[in-house]
Amino acid sequence: MAVLTPEQEAFLREHRLAVLGTGRRDGSPQLSTIMYHYDGSDIAISVTSDRAKWKNAVRQPRVAMLVLDGRKQLILYGRAQAIDDAPGIVAGHRRIRQAMGRAVELDDEAFARELQGQLRVILRITPERAFMND
Repeated sequence: MAVLTPEQEAFLREHRLAVLGTGRRDGSPQLSTIMYHYDGSDIAISVTSDRAKWKNAVRQPRVAMLVLDGRKQLILYGRAQAIDDAPGIVAGHRRIRQAMGRAVELDDEAFARELQGQLRVILRITPERAFMND
Protein backbone atom coordinates (compact mmCIF):
# COMPACT_ATOMS: atom_id res chain seq x y z
CA MET A 1 0.00 0.00 0.00
CA ALA A 2 1.35 3.43 -0.96
CA VAL A 3 2.08 5.80 1.89
CA LEU A 4 1.71 8.96 -0.21
CA THR A 5 -1.13 9.84 -2.54
CA PRO A 6 -0.25 11.18 -6.00
CA GLU A 7 -1.19 14.70 -4.80
CA GLN A 8 1.08 14.37 -1.75
CA GLU A 9 3.95 13.06 -3.90
CA ALA A 10 3.61 15.99 -6.31
CA PHE A 11 3.56 18.49 -3.44
CA LEU A 12 6.66 16.93 -1.89
CA ARG A 13 8.53 16.98 -5.22
CA GLU A 14 7.58 20.62 -5.92
CA HIS A 15 9.09 21.91 -2.67
CA ARG A 16 12.55 21.85 -1.09
CA LEU A 17 12.11 23.61 2.27
CA ALA A 18 10.61 21.92 5.32
CA VAL A 19 10.63 21.80 9.10
CA LEU A 20 12.07 18.62 10.61
CA GLY A 21 10.91 17.53 14.05
CA THR A 22 13.10 15.25 16.15
CA GLY A 23 12.98 14.27 19.81
CA ARG A 24 15.48 15.58 22.32
CA ARG A 25 16.97 13.37 25.00
CA ASP A 26 14.45 14.69 27.57
CA GLY A 27 11.51 13.92 25.23
CA SER A 28 10.82 17.52 24.24
CA PRO A 29 10.61 18.41 20.52
CA GLN A 30 13.45 19.89 18.45
CA LEU A 31 12.47 21.75 15.26
CA SER A 32 14.88 22.59 12.44
CA THR A 33 14.35 24.26 9.07
CA ILE A 34 15.90 22.04 6.41
CA MET A 35 16.33 21.68 2.65
CA TYR A 36 15.50 18.21 1.31
CA HIS A 37 15.27 16.08 -1.80
CA TYR A 38 12.51 13.54 -2.37
CA ASP A 39 13.23 10.89 -5.02
CA GLY A 40 9.92 9.02 -5.02
CA SER A 41 10.82 6.66 -2.19
CA ASP A 42 12.72 8.54 0.49
CA ILE A 43 13.84 12.00 1.57
CA ALA A 44 17.52 12.95 1.76
CA ILE A 45 18.73 15.74 4.03
CA SER A 46 22.30 16.98 4.33
CA VAL A 47 23.24 17.85 7.92
CA THR A 48 26.38 18.07 9.99
CA SER A 49 27.09 15.51 12.67
CA ASP A 50 27.50 18.17 15.37
CA ARG A 51 23.86 19.36 15.08
CA ALA A 52 21.02 18.47 17.42
CA LYS A 53 18.83 17.13 14.60
CA TRP A 54 21.52 14.55 13.72
CA LYS A 55 22.15 13.48 17.31
CA ASN A 56 18.42 13.28 18.03
CA ALA A 57 17.65 11.21 14.90
CA VAL A 58 20.52 8.81 15.63
CA ARG A 59 19.23 8.28 19.17
CA GLN A 60 15.51 8.25 18.26
CA PRO A 61 14.86 7.67 14.53
CA ARG A 62 11.13 8.50 14.61
CA VAL A 63 10.78 11.94 13.03
CA ALA A 64 8.14 14.30 11.65
CA MET A 65 8.42 16.71 8.75
CA LEU A 66 6.24 19.64 7.74
CA VAL A 67 6.24 21.03 4.19
CA LEU A 68 4.33 24.29 4.08
CA ASP A 69 3.07 26.43 1.19
CA GLY A 70 0.83 29.20 2.44
CA ARG A 71 -2.08 27.48 4.15
CA LYS A 72 -1.46 24.19 2.35
CA GLN A 73 0.68 21.73 4.25
CA LEU A 74 1.97 18.18 4.13
CA ILE A 75 2.86 16.46 7.38
CA LEU A 76 4.98 13.32 7.21
CA TYR A 77 5.89 10.85 9.91
CA GLY A 78 8.66 8.38 9.29
CA ARG A 79 11.96 6.85 10.29
CA ALA A 80 15.34 8.43 9.80
CA GLN A 81 18.39 6.43 8.82
CA ALA A 82 21.74 7.97 9.75
CA ILE A 83 24.26 7.67 6.92
CA ASP A 84 27.82 8.52 7.87
CA ASP A 85 29.97 6.16 5.79
CA ALA A 86 31.96 7.65 2.89
CA PRO A 87 30.12 5.89 0.03
CA GLY A 88 26.73 6.78 1.55
CA ILE A 89 27.48 10.44 2.18
CA VAL A 90 28.98 10.85 -1.29
CA ALA A 91 25.95 9.25 -2.99
CA GLY A 92 23.51 11.23 -0.85
CA HIS A 93 25.21 14.57 -1.47
CA ARG A 94 25.57 13.91 -5.20
CA ARG A 95 21.82 13.16 -5.28
CA ILE A 96 20.93 16.35 -3.40
CA ARG A 97 23.27 18.59 -5.38
CA GLN A 98 22.10 17.17 -8.70
CA ALA A 99 18.48 17.85 -7.71
CA MET A 100 19.43 21.42 -6.81
CA GLY A 101 21.21 21.90 -10.16
CA ARG A 102 24.69 21.99 -8.64
CA ALA A 103 27.09 19.54 -10.25
CA VAL A 104 29.98 18.04 -8.28
CA GLU A 105 33.24 18.12 -10.22
CA LEU A 106 35.28 16.13 -7.67
CA ASP A 107 35.85 12.39 -7.85
CA ASP A 108 34.30 10.30 -5.07
CA GLU A 109 37.46 10.16 -2.94
CA ALA A 110 38.09 13.92 -3.01
CA PHE A 111 34.39 14.66 -2.49
CA ALA A 112 34.29 12.31 0.52
CA ARG A 113 37.30 14.10 2.07
CA GLU A 114 35.61 17.48 1.54
CA LEU A 115 32.33 16.31 3.08
CA GLN A 116 34.04 14.61 6.02
CA GLY A 117 36.07 17.78 6.65
CA GLN A 118 32.78 19.68 6.93
CA LEU A 119 31.28 16.95 9.18
CA ARG A 120 28.59 16.41 6.49
CA VAL A 121 26.34 13.37 6.80
CA ILE A 122 22.95 12.33 5.41
CA LEU A 123 19.63 11.72 7.10
CA ARG A 124 17.48 9.47 4.92
CA ILE A 125 13.82 9.56 5.91
CA THR A 126 11.41 6.87 4.86
CA PRO A 127 7.81 8.13 5.08
CA GLU A 128 5.39 5.91 6.99
CA ARG A 129 2.33 8.17 7.28
CA ALA A 130 1.30 11.40 5.59
CA PHE A 131 -1.48 13.94 6.00
CA MET A 132 -2.27 16.92 3.79
CA ASN A 133 -4.61 19.85 4.18
CA ASP A 134 -5.17 23.32 2.82
